[in-house]
Amino acid sequence: MTDTAELFNKAQEDIKTLTEKPSDDDLLTLYSFYKQATDGDVTGDRPGFFDFAGGAKFDAREKIKGMDSGEAMQKYIDTVKGLMG
Repeated sequence: MTDTAELFNKAQEDIKTLTEKPSDDDLLTLYSFYKQATDGDVTGDRPGFFDFAGGAKFDAREKIKGMDSGEAMQKYIDTVKGLMG
């Protein structure tokens, strides 16, 4: 396992120790980097108008489409570090 992958796994554990819930924007950012790192580019159609959460998640992933998994891992790690303070 690479150093980045190990730090990515550690960041996933670290985020669970936060005493305050991150903002919705931060959660979407974390979600999009996590999914890009683990699943790759978003596929399929955007969820319907009344699926607000699904649409927001789709849009967040669409913004980083094409980013390679290593970069997405690093951005996830950096975001978690920023939230940890």
